[in-house]
Amino acid sequence: MMTPETLRLWDRDHLWHPFTALTDWEAAEPLVIDRAEGVYLFDVQGRRYLDGVSSLWCNVHGHRHPTLDAAIRDQLDKVAHTTLLGVSHPTAIELSRRLVELAPEGLTRVFFSDDGATAVEVALKMAFQYWRQKTDPEPKRTRFVALGGAYHGDTLGDVSVGGVDRFHAMFGPLLFPSLRVPSPHCYRCPLELQQPTCALACLNAVDRVLTEHPGEVAAIVVEPLVQGAAGMIVHPDGYLRGLRELSRAHDTLLIADEVAVGFGRTGTLFACEQEDVHPDILCLAKGLTGGYLPLAATLTTEEIYSAFRGTYTEGKTFYHGHTYGGNPLGAAVALASLRVFDEEQTLDQMVPKIARLAERLAAVREQPHVGDVRQRGLIGAIELVADKASKAPFPWADQVGARICMRARDFGLLVRPLGDVLVIMPPLSITLEQLDEMLDILFQCLSEITEGLA
Repeated sequence: MMTPETLRLWDRDHLWHPFTALTDWEAAEPLVIDRAEGVYLFDVQGRRYLDGVSSLWCNVHGHRHPTLDAAIRDQLDKVAHTTLLGVSHPTAIELSRRLVELAPEGLTRVFFSDDGATAVEVALKMAFQYWRQKTDPEPKRTRFVALGGAYHGDTLGDVSVGGVDRFHAMFGPLLFPSLRVPSPHCYRCPLELQQPTCALACLNAVDRVLTEHPGEVAAIVVEPLVQGAAGMIVHPDGYLRGLRELSRAHDTLLIADEVAVGFGRTGTLFACEQEDVHPDILCLAKGLTGGYLPLAATLTTEEIYSAFRGTYTEGKTFYHGHTYGGNPLGAAVALASLRVFDEEQTLDQMVPKIARLAERLAAVREQPHVGDVRQRGLIGAIELVADKASKAPFPWADQVGARICMRARDFGLLVRPLGDVLVIMPPLSITLEQLDEMLDILFQCLSEITEGLA
């Protein structure tokens, strides 16, 4: 058995960590997680941490949930993996049926892949090819409308419709151009307007872009209700519904990327439900398996699917696939996760937790360096600023958010910021007491690190 010291040494010598400044990592004491139980993670030295980031926004029912563990063990007795290229298997079939039953009305076809990035990549290629192969083709529809600050993954197609320059600006020469519209970021409105008097003017900008490019747009791509990597930007009520209406008015498609917000995060199973929106394509991952295994799904309509129906010689095949797409282990645990939603009444149990989070966030709003607090369901965000009146941010190099999160580890809380936005994203199974413990630690560290800052 490797000692903690050996593991840390080998980590420094061989592992390349994503989204991690390598020199800073190599100079720090690596946190090595060894096991987990419920909402807690334990490092190799036995220290316990609240999983305040849901292991990157994906854990739903807690770690080592007996129903999910059993589903994987049972599936292992049958088959661990078999391809979906040219053959099928029961768990993928059953999961596709269950997703169609639960998803917004009209989504009848399920394409499995590996993770959120691939789910969106599938959606982009699917939309592009659909316009070329539909009964009355519109091959000029090659453009995608995307929001400022959008994040849809790190493959090149996803980055092309993404809008987080700090992550992706250097890859510009490799990308296709998107039609960019302003994010409905009410705290930092790009149109310099205010709610509610703005009357959702950001939708007018979408309408204008669609009008200026008639017959060119394949789809509008959106993270429904909350833009994650942009800083947990919560969209104003009616914005998503407005996008759906505009997509229909301009005869284009709507792609809903629910990779981060699906499976209960916003308080409903799917975020689109809250504004009764039925997208043309729905992208799912992260919480699909309860945070256990990589599995993604891209759901679409019978109309879109029909455009790909044909013989080999007709050349309508969707030439896209992933080795582990629809993996039986992932599909089995996804089915188990959906059963747990019913058996444990997960969404109903969230109601008092959502209320408690709102109450606690309201109390921290008045702190001198808290510019904005945002919430949707059990997703919370605290935006830190150098100056409350002007909304001026701290210099990026000061890493105030990161320092707060690192300090929280000393008190047994694992969280990860988005710049100077503190993200609250616990497993849905967290209790009220554990939620209070998490927020007590976070707010204590916030006060400690920001005290005395100019």
